[in-house]
Amino acid sequence: MFITEAFAQASTGGAAGASPFGSGLEMLFLFAPLMVVWYFFLIRPQRQQMKKRQETLSNIRRGDQVVLGGGISGKVTKVIDDNELEVEIAEGVKIRAIRTYIAEVRVKGEPVKTENA
Repeated sequence: MFITEAFAQASTGGAAGASPFGSGLEMLFLFAPLMVVWYFFLIRPQRQQMKKRQETLSNIRRGDQVVLGGGISGKVTKVIDDNELEVEIAEGVKIRAIRTYIAEVRVKGEPVKTENA
């Protein structure tokens, strides 16, 4: 009564098992430009940003004003090693911070003065 029978339509000139999306070569021509655009608009800028951040973190030195991941700001008093810094967050209050958790470097300090003999 309410159920109708479904009849398959006969194909006109095409293969019986042909894909509605075309051949694999056509799919390649559709997706190749999409991948190129995806690379230049998403992947490449993200890699450049990551490289710039890594460079900024590796160049932190004594005297730099930094903001930690939790929003605490302070001044770098000592570079302990490649992974840790000593940051003064208040007068006489120093903490150890991991380099990767530094969110921002606000003010670059002066280079360390060396005595030339």
